[in-house]
Parts: sequence; C-alpha cells; structure tokens
Amino acid sequence: MNAVASVDLQLTPTLSYLLRPADTALIHAQRLTEWCGHGPVLEEDIALSNMALDLLGQARALLAHAATVATVAGQAGQAGQACAGLDEDQLAFLRDEGQFLNFTLAELPLRKPGAHSSAPASGGDFADTVLRNFLLATWFKALWTRAVQSTDSELAGIAAKALKEARYHQQHAGDWVVRLGDGTAESARRMQAALQRAWPYTTELFAHDAVDEAAVASGLGPARRDLQADWQRDVDNTLAAAQLQAPAATPFISTGSTGLHSEHLGHVLAEMQFLQRRFPGGRW
Repeated sequence: MNAVASVDLQLTPTLSYLLRPADTALIHAQRLTEWCGHGPVLEEDIALSNMALDLLGQARALLAHAATVATVAGQAGQAGQACAGLDEDQLAFLRDEGQFLNFTLAELPLRKPGAHSSAPASGGDFADTVLRNFLLATWFKALWTRAVQSTDSELAGIAAKALKEARYHQQHAGDWVVRLGDGTAESARRMQAALQRAWPYTTELFAHDAVDEAAVASGLGPARRDLQADWQRDVDNTLAAAQLQAPAATPFISTGSTGLHSEHLGHVLAEMQFLQRRFPGGRW
C-alpha cells in the first residue's frame, strides 16, 4: 500500500497561534487517555477519560477553524489562500512532528514506563498526571478567559465553551494536588518530585515571539506572557494549600511551540496517526 502524503502547511502567524492551543489540547488528551482502564480508582479513571474528551473537543474545534485559514505548501495557489478540502482530521493525523506546535510539557510521558527516571518501574507516577493536568488547565483557563474577547468570532465562540471546561479541569486537578500534597509523607514527597520534574517546562507557556505580537496587533488573542500573572496567582494559591514549594526558575526553555520537540512526540504521533496513515481516508 502506498504511503499517504503528509500535509505540509505554510505556518503563518495566525495559523501558528491557533495551532499552539489546538495541538497542546490534542496531545494532552492523548496522554490522559493512557490512564483509561488504569486509574487508581474507578471514579478518577472515568474523570480523566472525560477530561481527555473535553480536550479532544477543544482540539477538534480549533483544528477545524485552523483548516479554514491554512495554506498547504505547493497545493494552494496564492500564499494566504485556503486549500479546499483541508479539515481537522488531516491536521491531526497527516502532519509531521515538526509542524505540531504543542507545548513540550504536554508530550512528556505519563503512565507508560519510561515517563521519568525516578518514576516507579511499572510506569509514570499518578502525581505527574494530576500536577500536569492542573498546570495546563490553569494555562488554558487564563487563555480562554481573554480569548472570549477575540476579534475572530469563531475563536471567541470556541473560547467561551472551552472556558467552562477548563475551570472544571483546573478545580478537579487542583483538588488532587492539594489532597496529595497535604496528605501523607509519601504522597507529599511524590507531589513535590512531580512538581520538580514539570516546573522547568512551564517557562515555555509564557515565552514571547512574533506569533504572539501578531495576535495582539490583530486582536486575535492575548500574548502568552500576558497570561503569566493570572496563571502564577492560581498556581501559587494551590501550591500553598498543598504545602508544596515551587522550584526555582532555570534558564531552560523548551521549544515544542516552535516545532522543536522532545524525543517523545514522535512516539505519540506514531501511535495516534497509525490508522489514518495505514488506511488513508478510512471511514467506519
């Protein structure tokens, strides 16, 4: 069977701005689904799966909107002219690793073995999952709160719906952070270790570049750095309630949102995209 061709997008500032939250939601959802059937308790197993579905819905809406403004290199006449027929499925399943713009934090392993060198041999620590879920939900909440004012009516509508979901995700994950951080000595140790592992990757959430500047200039949405104060306030309040200490800042800045990823994203995409690439255009 012939291999299906990858979609090669012209990453304009507008398209890149839409793909960053879209891809982060998509990859974060993919990681959360790894807990399906493996949660520590049945209720949390279901909750993580439902939150993954919320994130998948957000990703689908954003990718569908991105498809309307996307240009496929070499396939669409003039630059800036949308390519007919491009949809959210193609953007999710037919882009190569370098064209995904998710935050690196979202792609790091969670449940599967090899998640972290200090994690249990059987797989990732549940502390990493709830901590990352909280950090990303807090970022999404800050983004959607401001994006409802977007001059792009489609993005504003997506933000209004997604904001309700992000608030719930933040509250649910934050409750777990407090429960484990202010729990037993062992649960507190694991939460602090998870925080230590995740914290260096949070700097990327607020990096500033030309994509952010263009979004602010056009009214499309807020710059990432303008979300930091709200995010930091919510995170600090929860960490204080959990009796956890935020690690010191480091000069490290991950680069997933520019298309330069860790070694882990390729494995995620190989699994996520296999069916569509093996049976192009398959329907069921």
